[in-house]
Amino acid sequence: DEYIERLVWRTPGGGSRGGPEAFDPKRLLEEFVNHIQELQIMDERIQRKVEKLEQQCQKEAKEFAKKVQELQKSNQVAFQHFQELDEHISYVATKVCHLGDQLEGVNTPRQRAVEAQKLMKYFNEFLDGELKSDVFINSEKIKEAADIIQKLHLIAQELPFDRFSEVKSKIASKYHDLECQLIQEFTSAQRRGEISRMREVAAVLLHFKVNIHFIGFYFMLIGLLKSFRNYIFTGAYLRNDIFEDAAALCQRVNKQVGDIFSNPETVLAKLIQNVFEIKLQSFVKEQLEECRKSDAEQYLKNLYDLYTRTSSLSSKLMEFNLGTDKQTFLSKLIKSIFISYLENYIEVETGYLKSRSAMILQRYYDSKNHQKRSIGTGGIQDLKERIRQRTNLPLGPSIDTHGETFLSQEVVVNLLQETKQAFERCHRLSDPSDLPRNAFRIFTILVEFLCIEHIDYALETGLAGIPSSDSRNANLYFLDVVQQANTIFHLFDKQFNDHLMPLISSSPKLSECLQKKKEIIEQMEMKLDTGIDRTLNCMIGQMKHILAAEQKKTDFKPEDENNVLIQYTNACVKVCAYVRKQVEKIKNSMDGKNVDTVLMELGVRFHRLIYEHLQQYSYSCMGGMLAICDVAEYRKCAKDFKIPMVLHLFDTLHALCNLLVVAPDNLKQVCSGEQLANLDKNILHSFVQLRADYRSARLARHFS
Repeated sequence: DEYIERLVWRTPGGGSRGGPEAFDPKRLLEEFVNHIQELQIMDERIQRKVEKLEQQCQKEAKEFAKKVQELQKSNQVAFQHFQELDEHISYVATKVCHLGDQLEGVNTPRQRAVEAQKLMKYFNEFLDGELKSDVFINSEKIKEAADIIQKLHLIAQELPFDRFSEVKSKIASKYHDLECQLIQEFTSAQRRGEISRMREVAAVLLHFKVNIHFIGFYFMLIGLLKSFRNYIFTGAYLRNDIFEDAAALCQRVNKQVGDIFSNPETVLAKLIQNVFEIKLQSFVKEQLEECRKSDAEQYLKNLYDLYTRTSSLSSKLMEFNLGTDKQTFLSKLIKSIFISYLENYIEVETGYLKSRSAMILQRYYDSKNHQKRSIGTGGIQDLKERIRQRTNLPLGPSIDTHGETFLSQEVVVNLLQETKQAFERCHRLSDPSDLPRNAFRIFTILVEFLCIEHIDYALETGLAGIPSSDSRNANLYFLDVVQQANTIFHLFDKQFNDHLMPLISSSPKLSECLQKKKEIIEQMEMKLDTGIDRTLNCMIGQMKHILAAEQKKTDFKPEDENNVLIQYTNACVKVCAYVRKQVEKIKNSMDGKNVDTVLMELGVRFHRLIYEHLQQYSYSCMGGMLAICDVAEYRKCAKDFKIPMVLHLFDTLHALCNLLVVAPDNLKQVCSGEQLANLDKNILHSFVQLRADYRSARLARHFS
């Protein structure tokens, strides 16, 4: 389309009628015919060219296929030649190997015979008692002499002792002389720093049995290690820390051992064994034995520190090549050093922890000038405890604690710190199979001294210090005991989770610990509940004393009804002040849902007290208004509890007080109101009866 469009525009007369030239269809047709002819000619020319190229391509393809066939034939011929050559080479190689075996079969017996002849010659020299050979006289040929004497030593061992005792003795003497010379040569080369010479001498010494006290091939190198002895134990320790020095020594010696010995892992292992068994063992013994019997605390600290540092050194040595089972090897070395101390570790730990805990507690009670009183156990005490739980009666005389709770966070922190350190030592020093059992023993000591000897004793003392409910101006310190006991037990629970649980989490001791903790919690909660209940009773008793002392009958039945100037009674003011103080104390002493539970109980008892107190008086119209004002103030005080149930009780009481002042004609309407409709009719009647005008026939008729 584009091509035709361009052709039209280029052709004169091919434009539109409005163009510069008029549209000429004949000229345009002519132009089209000419172009069609040109295109046909061009198509024919291109078609001939394509046919020519196709013929040429077919010709070259045939020539190429023919050439490939010729190359394949040549390749097959060459492959056959290669196969023939390979077979020929294999045949020649087989002949050469066979010839070599034959030559070796002839040469080996000859060499052995020559070597045997030489050995016989050297043996004759020992037999004659005079060594003439240059190899024994020339010190530069010590390597050849060592090889010969090693072989003669083996031969001499097979000879009968009665006939060849003298020559065997001479050979053994020469054997040991050469051994000493080699060790001396090794030492000299080491001092000169000649690694290549040390390597040569070490290779020779590998075949010597250095000492019968060492069993096996590897321990035959003790003579070589003796040459290191001065380097190891005199000049190598450059610091004051023997553990850091040992690691640095092994790091430095590791490369030399690899350059010198053919079995460096064995030599390095022997070096490390000497460091552990000779130097570290004596150092550990020196550090522990001096305080083992005299100072248990220092002994345990030193044992933990030394064992930890030795284990750290072992971890650093794991990077060296010490053989296939280096973990077991190093563990055995550590065990050989500490086994005598670890066998009875837990006995020392528990003994120290008991004495230390007892001392911390005694020091605290001494600072308070307090002599701990004995808390009985057995049948009588259990009977008293059951009676106290059921009757809430204080059994035995009340003790004046002078406001002292006998609980100390400082003491608790000290006990927990000692126990935490004991758990850490237990984790490090106990065998994995004994770890849960040992951790449980430490936990029982913590329970004994923290929970029983300190917290439980403070609770018992606090319970004994709670005055009877009819005491006047009683000081209530048990809530302080509750507050501190709650804080302390949070600390105890945190240590249980952070330090004990990881040690027993995968053992049967976990259930034992959880059960023991549960029993302790239940025991303490029982005593706390008893103490709080008796404390609430004392609070109610104090309120009773205030009401009895401050409330007068004339308050609600004044002589002059028109001259009442007070908004609420003096008894109400003092009771509300006392209640607010106790509510604040309860909120400060407890946390969580415990606050709501105790406040609800106090609120219910407070409501019952006010309800019963109001039932004791007769009310005039103005006295009833004053009673309503008092109850409104009590209700305002009850709002501080923030307990819906308590507030509802005082709302209802306030509605009941309205019965004291409502007009007789409206009594039924008020009684059927929202707040009083669900109350028992006897309760409503009891309040109506408190009105001074109740006996009037009119009031009785309306209420009936």
